[in-house]
Amino acid sequence: MTLSLYVARRFLWLVFIVTLVFTGLLLPIDLMEQVRRLEGQDAGIGDGLRLAALNLPSALYQILPLIVILATLALFLALARSSELVVIRAAGRSALRALMAPVAAAILLGALALAIVNPIVAATQGIYEREIAKFRSGISSVLSVSEEGVWLRQGDASGQTVIRAARSSLDGTVLFEATFIAFDAGGTPIERVDARRAELSAGDWLLEGAKRWPLGTSDNPERDAKAVDIATIPSTLTEDQIRDSFGVPSSIPIFELPGFIEQLDAAGFSGRTHRVWLHMELANPFMLAAMVMIGAAFTMGHVRSGGAGKMVLIALLLGFGVFFLRSFAQTLGENGQLPVALAAWSPPLAAILMSLGVILQLEDG
Repeated sequence: MTLSLYVARRFLWLVFIVTLVFTGLLLPIDLMEQVRRLEGQDAGIGDGLRLAALNLPSALYQILPLIVILATLALFLALARSSELVVIRAAGRSALRALMAPVAAAILLGALALAIVNPIVAATQGIYEREIAKFRSGISSVLSVSEEGVWLRQGDASGQTVIRAARSSLDGTVLFEATFIAFDAGGTPIERVDARRAELSAGDWLLEGAKRWPLGTSDNPERDAKAVDIATIPSTLTEDQIRDSFGVPSSIPIFELPGFIEQLDAAGFSGRTHRVWLHMELANPFMLAAMVMIGAAFTMGHVRSGGAGKMVLIALLLGFGVFFLRSFAQTLGENGQLPVALAAWSPPLAAILMSLGVILQLEDG
């Protein structure tokens, strides 16, 4: 037990060190990228630094498997160089038993990342997405989804229009059972329009089965309301704005994601991207365990036997290969070309089985 705690503690410490190194590398690079993006906007270096700091947790969280495999390589190379692996084997521990401590630590790290780091990343990523949207268009978001349906907002300096619909098409450009409430620049409601169907075209909402209530110019809006078969309402929205307002699934905490997916499905949007992300997050502890096993499979030999550099290179290539295979499977899952569970769970499970076979082949077990 003491030996296992010793190995696990060294592994977690190396994960912390590698994370600090990547922080020092990613932060200035992202700062330069944010400053470039904000060029021509009313923003300075302080805004770029704030955006880079908000984006940093998400970047580190995405490359956590790579951080883990680098920490694993450093751990077993250090244990082999100091002959501690020889002592561990001499004490009667097989390669698989020696590997149990860092694998358990990686699974625990993945579970803690899922329960604690994921909500932090979601919060910072949500703020980051809103800040970027403000710099680009001057408004934070044009779309939200709730239990009441789909909510949109459009307008300019002369006034705003709030839109609510029971459901919509997959891209949000066709609304059903929609209500439009227009406000003037002072925030006073001036008109309400209900429509059976509303479709976004170039610069207008085309309404079918509409009814208008003049809220700002009539003392009895219901008396002066008019029903029309076809009507139009000017719009400042575009299809790209509506699509971008969804943000990224990583901006939603893991505990709120199932409910959000249900709301998307009920509103008529496709929740497949968010569903794939949910399964990817649940499989992340096993992905970290797979990275530990890949790194250990090629670095548990004694360094005096030679070929350590080649083994490290092979482990790195395999680790990066599994990482990019996982990203490729995620893309296929989001596009509907792979089942959600297969896209999320097959890369880590395949990597675990592959590395287990290599360990059994190279070690005496």
